[in-house]
Amino acid sequence: MTKITLVAFDGTRFDVDAENGSTVMENAIRNSVPGIEAECGGACACATCHVYVDDVWAETVGAPEAMEEDMLDFAFDVRPTSRLSCQIKVRDELDGLVVHVPERQA
Repeated sequence: MTKITLVAFDGTRFDVDAENGSTVMENAIRNSVPGIEAECGGACACATCHVYVDDVWAETVGAPEAMEEDMLDFAFDVRPTSRLSCQIKVRDELDGLVVHVPERQA
């Protein structure tokens, strides 16, 4: 299992054991992380699972692909490390990953 920390806007930390191949969004939903709405269910068709990847993890997680970048145009308060959590696949290299949930979703 890969350890991921999701930090809610109020600072509450959710430390989860995530199965490789799942997405950060799926793990957020399973663990009732507030602020991750995931209205499209992970189809990259909305921006309601927007997160900020912690700066030290940005390079390892990687940049969004074109479709995700298009959806991020609809997100609230987009930053250089913004990603849609439905597009971040859990893998061994992400053990210890930290993501932050924005104040609100689009």
